[in-house]
Amino acid sequence: MKKNILSMILILVSSCVKDQNFDTPESTCSSELKANVTYAQVKSLYVDKTIQILEDWVIEGYVISSDKAGNFFNVLHFQDNPTNPTEGLQIEIDLRDSHVFYPVGSKIFIKLKGLYLGKSKEVFKLGGTFIAFGNISVGRLPATAIGNHVFVACDEIVELLPTSGTVDAIDDALANTLVTIEDVEFLEEEFGQPFAIEREETERTLASCNDNALIVLNSGFSDFQSEILPEGNGRITGVLVQDKDGFKLIIRDLNDIDFNQQRCEDLIDEFTSTQIFISELADPDNNIGARFVELYNSDTEALSLKGWTLRRYTNNNTEVSSSLDLSELTIEALSTSVISPNAEEFERVYGFMPDLGVRTNSPADSNGDDNLELVDPFGTIIDIFGKVGEDGTGTNHEFEDGRAVRNLNVTEGNPMYTFGEWTIYNDSGEAGTIDQPQNAPQDFNPGIRD
Repeated sequence: MKKNILSMILILVSSCVKDQNFDTPESTCSSELKANVTYAQVKSLYVDKTIQILEDWVIEGYVISSDKAGNFFNVLHFQDNPTNPTEGLQIEIDLRDSHVFYPVGSKIFIKLKGLYLGKSKEVFKLGGTFIAFGNISVGRLPATAIGNHVFVACDEIVELLPTSGTVDAIDDALANTLVTIEDVEFLEEEFGQPFAIEREETERTLASCNDNALIVLNSGFSDFQSEILPEGNGRITGVLVQDKDGFKLIIRDLNDIDFNQQRCEDLIDEFTSTQIFISELADPDNNIGARFVELYNSDTEALSLKGWTLRRYTNNNTEVSSSLDLSELTIEALSTSVISPNAEEFERVYGFMPDLGVRTNSPADSNGDDNLELVDPFGTIIDIFGKVGEDGTGTNHEFEDGRAVRNLNVTEGNPMYTFGEWTIYNDSGEAGTIDQPQNAPQDFNPGIRD
């Protein structure tokens, strides 16, 4: 999985108590209330601490959460529109089976005067209040007070249309709204496990086919706690919330999960091509920190290097000394990608960042007498520089203190090293190479095939 990967959590909120009896609000609907404030105006009241709202404000919204399966507990989530929402909020309520009174898709009005507005882990909350360690925080609105603040409109229940997107496309604008996330799956190592350990919040992990991960915190009190995680790939719908650790998605029940597609690893998205090859190797005489490897794509389409590797055989070694995963790279048509073992020094010397920054002693950090192989996802050697098992010193594949440049008439990789395809500069001039050490930056032109 990528390191720079986006950090997200799919959270299934646990219910702690399921046998309490509370006074319930009256079920009569309201046709007289009208919203007179926006969500943004409400949120703007909050400045660093929980406050009580004193304005005679009313907001309206559409319920998007449900505690029917026990995965939401004592909270209502609502958004400003049933489709294409722009904002959402939540209100803490001390009410069991709230889905009976506030079903998903129902329009509600909330009288804000007297309620408290707070923020916990970057999440805005409305509700009652409680004091802990001398600090006022938003807590559950008592059941006896719910009917004074939360009203169901007389409108018919509407069908909600979740905003559809991928893990990569999630942004702040979708927080606190109902979304559908496409192309995700549970990790293979979690196969056979239940959604949660009984009565415990349990982490599970989802990932997209682009290797972006979502941490799943499942409720040990939900009705589906003991159900086994599905093994397919597909879509998942829920309420997207955001805290200091990132985005989280709260599902209502298992109907929010539709994993009936092939898993990512079952899809063949790796390929081979001879039109990707090594176009330049650099070992500047004056600065080892400015070394690089340049790859070229001679195809008329962009090519992904998912599953490709670059292997280095140091000196006369016949076993791989170091290997570099190239999966992060996509090389545009008729373009290059530059790999540097010292990205900061590369930028300082050449004036731009490399396409891929890697570690020292990697295949991109050769001192000029090593051998390199470019290998496709299926283990086939597509291109090679040098002769594995032969130290490059004094040979026609030495570029120590210099550079090895692929001649412009070469348009494909070659799994057999052919000296005639290269122009090689070094500090020895042996075996037909050019005795002309190269200095950075003036003798190099990374990123441009020349």
